[in-house]
Amino acid sequence: MHTHKHDDEIDLSSHGPEEVDASAGYEQTDVGPGGIVVFLVSLGVLVAVTGGLCYFIGMMINAHMAKVDGPVTKWNQGKTVDVRGLGNLAGNPDIQNKYSQMTQQFPSPRLQLDDGNQEIADLHAREDLLLDNYSWADKSQGKVRIPIERAMELIAQRGLPVAPATTATPLLTGEEKPVVTTPLTNGFARTGYEHDQAMAIAVENAREGHK
Repeated sequence: MHTHKHDDEIDLSSHGPEEVDASAGYEQTDVGPGGIVVFLVSLGVLVAVTGGLCYFIGMMINAHMAKVDGPVTKWNQGKTVDVRGLGNLAGNPDIQNKYSQMTQQFPSPRLQLDDGNQEIADLHAREDLLLDNYSWADKSQGKVRIPIERAMELIAQRGLPVAPATTATPLLTGEEKPVVTTPLTNGFARTGYEHDQAMAIAVENAREGHK
């Protein structure tokens, strides 16, 4: 039975956590100033090196700019001129008029202030003028554009021109003859904005009728 310890064995019983006397209520040891001094010295050295490096880079940039600009003359001597004493210069009337025209009628494409609702309504109003009224299609040739309602009446009376008959090709296996169905609408629909405008006009006319 071994009664002694090997050299590689360590007695951990005497290396327990250090007991600290907290009865005084405050730290009883002094702060070591060595770390603070090292930090401040390192910070000062870093600031000095950074400042010197920035100054050196600035000198290099100025030297390169002076080399590119050439020798200093009276035109590039780098002096600034104070124009505050001149006051406000009188504007050219032609320039003022041109600026006024540009601000009043900005060239297209213009910014849409109402998501294009009014522009669409104006477009439909112009289309309605062409569809519901007589107008010249080509005055030199005497061609007149007639209202769409009148055109529909003439087509109903005279009928559509008949296309020349074509030789029908035989259908292949699995093919069917296409059938054209009548569309439910004419493909034109008013926008919600236009419906609201029409409703507002109808309400206003009804109020004026009751007065």
